[in-house]
Amino acid sequence: MKNLIKIFHALSDETRVKIIKLLSEGELCVCEMVAALNMVQPKVSFHLGILKDAKLLTSEKKGKWIMYRLKDDDLFIRFLILSVSEKIPDQAIAEEMERLKNFRKNKNLIEQAS
Repeated sequence: MKNLIKIFHALSDETRVKIIKLLSEGELCVCEMVAALNMVQPKVSFHLGILKDAKLLTSEKKGKWIMYRLKDDDLFIRFLILSVSEKIPDQAIAEEMERLKNFRKNKNLIEQAS
């Protein structure tokens, strides 16, 4: 029961719901979420910690980056995440998606120049 309470607590915050919606498009690193959400890294990491503690996310180190993705090995969690994600209209995070797109574009240009 405690984990169920953690899940609903994690989903009770607008920022964390936006993170869920962003991650429904695929895995992201913290720097991409910082850019998309237009927040400082410690605040994004705080929200990620709550989502991870509720077992809604998994993370994996890839090179120098820690990549986050939605957890998909539990049917209840998958259904809940899908339900939450579908209830959020794309226009509700249009600005965040545009910032993420621009960040990735600039990141790729910098990496190509290196």
